[in-house]
Amino acid sequence: MTLPTIKVGIQGVASMTVEELLEQYAAGVLNFSGVNLAEANLSGAKLSNINLSNANLSIVNLSGANLSEANLSNAKLNVARLSGANLCAAILNKASLNVANLIRADLSRAQLRGASFIRAELVRADLSRADLSEADLTSADLREATLRQANLRHTNLSGAVLRGASLTGANLEMANLNASDLSRSDLSGANLRDTELRQANLSHANLSGADLSGANLRWADLTGANLRWADLSGAKLSGADLIGADLSNANLTNTSLIHANLTQAKLIRAEWIGADLTGATLTGAKLYATSRFGLKTEGLTCEWIDLSPGGDRSIIQNFHSEESRDFFNETAPTIRIIVDAALEHEANFAIAGAYYQIAQEYRGLKQPPSIESGRRRTIFTFHVDSDEVLFSTAYIVILPFLDAASTQKNISSLVEMINNEVVSNENLQLLKSPQIVKQLSILLEQAMSQATTIKQMKKNIEVAAKLNFCKAPTQIILTNSSAHTLIIHDHPNFGKRFINRSALKASAYDDIASESAKYILPTIDMIMDFVKGFHLFPQGGSH
Repeated sequence: MTLPTIKVGIQGVASMTVEELLEQYAAGVLNFSGVNLAEANLSGAKLSNINLSNANLSIVNLSGANLSEANLSNAKLNVARLSGANLCAAILNKASLNVANLIRADLSRAQLRGASFIRAELVRADLSRADLSEADLTSADLREATLRQANLRHTNLSGAVLRGASLTGANLEMANLNASDLSRSDLSGANLRDTELRQANLSHANLSGADLSGANLRWADLTGANLRWADLSGAKLSGADLIGADLSNANLTNTSLIHANLTQAKLIRAEWIGADLTGATLTGAKLYATSRFGLKTEGLTCEWIDLSPGGDRSIIQNFHSEESRDFFNETAPTIRIIVDAALEHEANFAIAGAYYQIAQEYRGLKQPPSIESGRRRTIFTFHVDSDEVLFSTAYIVILPFLDAASTQKNISSLVEMINNEVVSNENLQLLKSPQIVKQLSILLEQAMSQATTIKQMKKNIEVAAKLNFCKAPTQIILTNSSAHTLIIHDHPNFGKRFINRSALKASAYDDIASESAKYILPTIDMIMDFVKGFHLFPQGGSH
């Protein structure tokens, strides 16, 4: 086919036809910067490594052309036809490709920083490893496009269609994807930190392992989305639709889920302390091994939940009227060990080792305590998953301290007092579940057995117990999920500043410890009020 005669105006080059341009390229000339080739037909042309920077290539036909490693920076390619073109590793920084046809084009490893693709057609285009940072792809059509490991940081993709696209490992940090269509796209392992996804369609998208921390997903459609192991900490999901979404093992710490729809969502082993579920819908959610504490749940709608390990509805908990409010709670049950001494480096190291070894034997200790160290006192705070394990876990975590024996004796006495009260008092409706009494006894028996094993096997406990810090007077306070407290041990010399501990010998500490027997246990009314405040996990559920 005879190419049309087009005048070209390039820097330092006389006017020529397109045919002449191709002849010069064939002769080894590569620099055609600033050329005007508007409306030219260059389909199928082989122009790899050519310099067409600042060129006017609007409405040009480059279908099937080879422009690999070409320099097209600042070029005008508006409404150009580039379907099937090879632009692999080409430089198109700040180029204008608005309404261009790039269907099935190869743009892999291309440099497209600040380029404009407004309403461009990029269906099934290959943009893997391309640099599209700060590019404008408003309303672009990227259906089934490949953007694996592409750099889309600060890119504008608002209103873009990315249905079925592959964005695995892509960097979309702070990109604008408002009202975009990402349905059935693959975003596994992608970086979406602080990304704008308001009203985006992410239904059935694969976001497994994606980082969505701080992202704006207000009113987004995430129905059936795969969010396993995704990081959504601090994300905004107000009004989002998460019906049937899989959030297993996801991080939802401090996430806003106000008025979100989580109907039948899979939240198995999800971490969501600090999440705001105000006005959210949680009916049918799968919540095996998911904490019920540290949540804001005012106005929550939840008719039933699935507590089975596999999410197969084999363990269902139904709620009537306001019962779900008792199930979910903002206050996590805690055990506080207050030590009447400042924490020294040696003691800190020894106690850390002791609790590490305890955790190996006792599964109830899932994480180390938070430590608040002052000039005179040290507070160890342990968070537990349910109220009913407070007594048994306290029995274990006191092990590194000299006050362990007296504290454990008090715990045994308290559980026995609860048992005796329930046996002698037939008015069991005072408790939310009479089964709790049996459960407390079983858990304590298990803890006693494990404590014996830990003391026999774990040398770090002995090392810690020999330190002066661990011989100091202690106070142990339990707080249930209703924010009621119960002091289960209070050393008689706790807070008595006249004792010069640094001058005391080990035997003197032992004498002080023996005085703890003088501690008067709480009254049965105080103990029963504490137990009545338990928010119980339903029978057969997970602790």
